[in-house]
Amino acid sequence: MMRTRPLKVALLGCGVVGSEVARIMTTHADDLAARIGAPVELAGVAVRRPSKVREGIDPALITTDATALLKRGDIDVAIEVIGGIEPARTLITTAFENGISVVSANKALLAQDGAALHAAADAHGRDLYYEAAVAGAIPLVRPMRESLAGDKINRVMGIVNGTTNFILDKMDSTGAGYQEALDEATALGYAEADPTADVEGYDAAAKAAILAGIAFHTRVHLDDVYREGMTEVSAADFASAKRMGCTIKLLAILERAADGQSVTARVHPAMIPLSHPLASVREAYNAVFVEAEAAGRLMFYGPGAGGSPTASAVLGDLVAVCRNKLAEVTGPGESAYTRLPVSTMGEVVTRYHISLDVADKPGVLAQVATTFAEHGVSIDTVRQQGRPDGVGNEASLVVVTHRAPDAALSGTVEALRKLDTVRGVASIMRVEGE
Repeated sequence: MMRTRPLKVALLGCGVVGSEVARIMTTHADDLAARIGAPVELAGVAVRRPSKVREGIDPALITTDATALLKRGDIDVAIEVIGGIEPARTLITTAFENGISVVSANKALLAQDGAALHAAADAHGRDLYYEAAVAGAIPLVRPMRESLAGDKINRVMGIVNGTTNFILDKMDSTGAGYQEALDEATALGYAEADPTADVEGYDAAAKAAILAGIAFHTRVHLDDVYREGMTEVSAADFASAKRMGCTIKLLAILERAADGQSVTARVHPAMIPLSHPLASVREAYNAVFVEAEAAGRLMFYGPGAGGSPTASAVLGDLVAVCRNKLAEVTGPGESAYTRLPVSTMGEVVTRYHISLDVADKPGVLAQVATTFAEHGVSIDTVRQQGRPDGVGNEASLVVVTHRAPDAALSGTVEALRKLDTVRGVASIMRVEGE
């Protein structure tokens, strides 16, 4: 039976995503009501610039006082698409204190203060849903939080930032340099005027923290995530990757230790084999590869950003939260019962691809190999060739290692830098996905 009194929704923020949420709520109102079991009504829209024309939104709904909107007494659900830490954090807390469940797309806030927000939601018996905070339209948070709740996830590896994937894909497919590919991404609207959050890995790190917490049932803070950007990736790196049958992606990698007693979370560029499913993810798409004990390997793929895809995820959460409201129940909250420590990057076991500029004379290779041995790192392959730029008395030496602790690999690189025969370390890249 359809309940006649509508569930009232407060929309906090009305930018690209918020305006699309409002549009779909209006145009698909009948379908949403049928799926929920009650009409949903946009009861207010909190914005910073009330004079801006917002097509399709009744101007009478616009307010600059988000707090008053949440406290007026008739709001059932708040949708937070403001972004950032404040005022979003205070507004979400205010919503819970006033008996309002929350749907959020705020990855930065959830990565930093997710535990506190979950605690506030639980204290007031309200829902906190955030499918849109990670990988846009791709159903990922709820499958990991609910569908795989009976399984044990051991590893998550994915491309969770569309801007960086677009840039790296263009560098790979066209031979463009980093700046050229970034300029194209900016012209097409994939990159912001200030792309730092994307290209330096901050955006992906926030998403990695959220996913690690869900996957391993432990609290992973943004500061726990090791992060490297991809601004130093060069055309030469892609040439080396192709010789290995690989490509390069900016990856978020979350792992449970072999003994099950700790977890790691990291974001960095890496070479992956062309045979790996993530290698074929093109343009600005996202994809996440989940390895679970019983379910095996699962792949989630789709558009990871943009107004419509993100709004789709927001509205999926809205339907779920409204159904819970009608049934007078709440959905799953934070699951952090394992309380596993997050290990440092130095404890991660991985492989390195290292490109060195060395003196072109006898004994250099033996000296380099000795340095690796002294740090307990085994060499898989070595390739030596003359410098492509024709510099005399110098050669290019490419070493690919076997798996070793990252600290040992990093120590090896630092020792190599100190050798008289090593003119410079041209590039260092981890190798994953094998």
